[in-house]
Amino acid sequence: MSDDEQHNQTFEQTGAGASLTFPMQCSALRKNGHVVIKGRPCKIVDMSTSKTGKHGHAKVHLVAIDIFTGKKLEDISPSTHNMDVPNVQRTEYQLVNIDDGFLNLMLQDGTAKDDVKVPDDPLGKQITDDFEAGKDLLVTIVAAMNEEQAISYKEAPKGA
Repeated sequence: MSDDEQHNQTFEQTGAGASLTFPMQCSALRKNGHVVIKGRPCKIVDMSTSKTGKHGHAKVHLVAIDIFTGKKLEDISPSTHNMDVPNVQRTEYQLVNIDDGFLNLMLQDGTAKDDVKVPDDPLGKQITDDFEAGKDLLVTIVAAMNEEQAISYKEAPKGA
């Protein structure tokens, strides 16, 4: 193999090329922003900075809640270090049907989506009850780090 041939590589690519996370310096993180703690995408609910002695870095103490499970997680990191921030997308879908514990959803452009489970909490029961009552519903799905979950819903405006 010649030197030129070994540099001619093809890379398969899927999606838009967006990564699951991006780095951000600890000191640039803000309350109500997002961060990855212990491999989980979280929303920051509280943060404090402590100054340390003459040889240490200032430390940032983060308290965050997992956006999918609702569990509280904490982390302490030097303010100059980078932490991963998840790419979080919120998308509103029209609810078409509920089938075998999954929501059958549709985007505005008609694209179907049927791989989101009905939440196992009061929200899931409310969505199911309102849908069975014949209401036209719009469900908000949050997606981050290859996970998706319904986080809220509202009745679709009439004539939409």
